[in-house]
Amino acid sequence: MNKETPKTASLISLGCSKNLVDSEQLLYQLQAAGYRIKHNSDDIEGGVVIINTCGFIQDAKEESIEVILQYAAARKRGDISKLIVMGCLSERYMNDLEAEIPEVDAYFGKFNWQNILAELGEEYRKADKNKRILTTPSHYAYIKISEGCNRNCSFCAIPLITGRHLSKSIEDIAQEIRDLTQNGVKEFQLIAQDLSYYGKDLYKEYKLAELIETISDIPGVEWLRLHYTYPQHFPYDILPLIRERENVCHYLDMALQHCSDEMLQKMQRRIDHKSTLALIERIRREVPGIHLRTTLMVGHPGESEDDFRALKQFVRELRFERMGAFAYSDEEGTYAHRHYTDDVPQEIKQARLDELMGIQQEISASLNQAKIGQVHRVIIDREEPDFYIARTQFDSPEVDPEVFIDKTQTLTIGEFYDAYIYDAGMYDLYGKIQP
Repeated sequence: MNKETPKTASLISLGCSKNLVDSEQLLYQLQAAGYRIKHNSDDIEGGVVIINTCGFIQDAKEESIEVILQYAAARKRGDISKLIVMGCLSERYMNDLEAEIPEVDAYFGKFNWQNILAELGEEYRKADKNKRILTTPSHYAYIKISEGCNRNCSFCAIPLITGRHLSKSIEDIAQEIRDLTQNGVKEFQLIAQDLSYYGKDLYKEYKLAELIETISDIPGVEWLRLHYTYPQHFPYDILPLIRERENVCHYLDMALQHCSDEMLQKMQRRIDHKSTLALIERIRREVPGIHLRTTLMVGHPGESEDDFRALKQFVRELRFERMGAFAYSDEEGTYAHRHYTDDVPQEIKQARLDELMGIQQEISASLNQAKIGQVHRVIIDREEPDFYIARTQFDSPEVDPEVFIDKTQTLTIGEFYDAYIYDAGMYDLYGKIQP
């Protein structure tokens, strides 16, 4: 690269928030090496382009391939000087990608992306391994507490990509959070493929409660939110902390996938319908007012009309405060791909998905209506022409509802306020800041 030309690197991050943490750490390393950096920008100025890919389900893989092809064409035209691909897709399909898209200069997987610095002739700064350039608003951050997964759900390719569960130490996580609070971060989303398993590999016992206790004591941590617990071996000792600690949000993300015993068994979830109901009942009893987020699947091999009717009834009865759903994707290498036939037609999968989300829309609208007249503490995420956009403790960024705040006074992005809820839509709330 010509010395008179500034070193530039554009990083495109696809997929989940766990990928985003890797991207933010790489951005820091690139900036420390003297690069002018951009993240998810449409304005590519030449230089190096790095794509952090997702390989979870078919739609995500297709999106990653489309983006790679787009920049491979730019590389072929000479519009960019180097193209590098990293992340889950290249971890799983590196040989295929190298053969099919040779315009890419170098492929890296999910765990060796630090070597990208060497590819660029730079040195990876190991002492700064946890430092990041935040791509989120400056008041919140995602904290990845582990990699990998020891579960073997029939449909899931993630263990094939990420390997076995590997916890970060409590000390490293706490230091990362201390560093971020010093830079003004107030809200932290704890993320992992499986929070429930945290610590078992490193400390020989489950340590999620101890981790929460440690980091909720750190000055400056205003909100702490938990994503992706697993229902089997659920860590019940976290419930008193959620209930009693003011900065631990009354929020829990726990993917349940299904409710019928036959489907749970086929999915290899290692929990049954009765135990699932008992788990949810205990969580709600021990933490009054908690908002549960879950994810459900339709169209898994063998899902009958009776199974789907049971799932619909389950959703109606449990009335999850937050719920997402997706259709089964037949992923090569998984147990389901090897042992089952993908026997639910795509049009039926889509119809079931639409029907299930329609039920949830009605539930969400009803639960939102019940919030009218209440006052909730909110954090301001951004300003738009007609409203400030905020969230309550029950709302995680990107995936959950928002609160539209009237512009009757000047508010500060990243600050907390008390908002009176005066109206509600199907998903979002409308509020006014209390004087």
